[in-house]
Amino acid sequence: MKIGFDNEKYMKLQAAHIRERRSQFGGKLYLEFGGKLFDDYHASRVLPGFQPDSKIRMLAKILDEVEIVVAICAGDIEKNKVRGDLGIRYDEDVLRLIDVFRELGFYVGSVVITQYAGQSAADAFIKRLTALGVRSYKHYPIQGYPSNVAHIVSDEGLGKNDYIETSRSVVVVTAPGPGSGKMATCLSQLYHEHKRGIRAGYAKYETFPIWNLPLKHPVNLAYEAATADLNDVNMIDPFHLEAYGETTVNYNRDVEIFPVLSAMFEKIQGECPYKSPTDMGVNMAGFGIVDDAVCQEASRMEILRRYYAGMVSRVQGKCDESVVTKLELVMQQAGVTPEICPAVQASLDKAAATGASAGAMVLQDGAVVTGKTSSLLGPSAALLLNAIKHLAGINHDLELIPASVIEPISAMKLGYLGHHNPRLHSDEVLIALTISALSNPLAAMVQKELKNLRGCEAHFSTILSEEDAKLYNRLGIHVSCEPKYEVRKLYHRS
Repeated sequence: MKIGFDNEKYMKLQAAHIRERRSQFGGKLYLEFGGKLFDDYHASRVLPGFQPDSKIRMLAKILDEVEIVVAICAGDIEKNKVRGDLGIRYDEDVLRLIDVFRELGFYVGSVVITQYAGQSAADAFIKRLTALGVRSYKHYPIQGYPSNVAHIVSDEGLGKNDYIETSRSVVVVTAPGPGSGKMATCLSQLYHEHKRGIRAGYAKYETFPIWNLPLKHPVNLAYEAATADLNDVNMIDPFHLEAYGETTVNYNRDVEIFPVLSAMFEKIQGECPYKSPTDMGVNMAGFGIVDDAVCQEASRMEILRRYYAGMVSRVQGKCDESVVTKLELVMQQAGVTPEICPAVQASLDKAAATGASAGAMVLQDGAVVTGKTSSLLGPSAALLLNAIKHLAGINHDLELIPASVIEPISAMKLGYLGHHNPRLHSDEVLIALTISALSNPLAAMVQKELKNLRGCEAHFSTILSEEDAKLYNRLGIHVSCEPKYEVRKLYHRS
């Protein structure tokens, strides 16, 4: 895989910058973490070389001073919003995040339910947190937010939110995904701390958009694609331009909220320490880019994947037309077409030639392999086998898993497990491969090539099952598919 980002350089610069920011405030610092804190796979895809756990590794250096608060929007709980990269609901991910933080030695103080308006699903989640011994707090919708500053910064605005009890000097506010209310949580806490006579500051650690890259740079456009359902828009920071005469990039929600933050700081400290939303940030990711061409190429691929994911979501009724329209606009701005991924046309050609669903994968050496639907294997399982055969230098026609192994598994699926499809999923074929490896040295050899699929691009002519999509994600394969099902039905099982 080509590397376009120097992670070690970035870590050193970022750590130094955060230490510098901490010195500006006494007492307590609320640090909003945008994106994923320890599994930022979007960043690792668009900035090849970026390590998904970079942020958490940095925080580990001040472990004893850090307290974590996890924010989740009540509306996301109500509509069962799912993390696209992991395939789990936001409420489930909150529990997963808490577990991971605790395993790493971090103290998780509480969970805050933002935009709470009596949603029944949010109430059920709060009860679940209580049963698990996790403290939770409620923050409410505020009329006129974010424009009515006078009302927001009052006892009827931020003042009606629960005050989150914290005990450490650095309070990290994170969330399962964007739009969870992290910044509003920090603002609310600053208001309540001021009411209690506690001096507190705020800073933002948001990886995207990268402030010192051009507005329409593919890396920044990929962020717009990733947040198309939120209708986030990258924009020139007008406050920074006015204050310093320097063009920097931020996004609409931060620009809109800046007057509120400025007004709050004026009440807390007599003046705002920041002149712009860019000033608020501590992001140094732009300085870690060492090969801009590699990052641009990776970002265009990410935009294409987001486009296909949006079209699939539209077919599944998970998003409306506006999301796809936004993604199409981003594609045009970035100069992205399906032709940039050879797997797209290869999968369609294979499907047309065989008259059934098919897939294709671009391997790290540039080779394109395909997989077709058969009586015993689905296209994702067949593609997986063909890819590792190619990597191991084994003839494509060589049988690694005999029918005598596959057929009993198919029979069990149909006869005992209630499945209607006898073909093996990707995870099932890997189990069958493991069984074959007991007596077939070649099967054992190709298994070792699975690690070399990480970062490869795959595309399918029809929508993948949930099981297959999760397996490909676990292997680190970047996958997309056409927005249509293999069978014309109204109801589709995974």
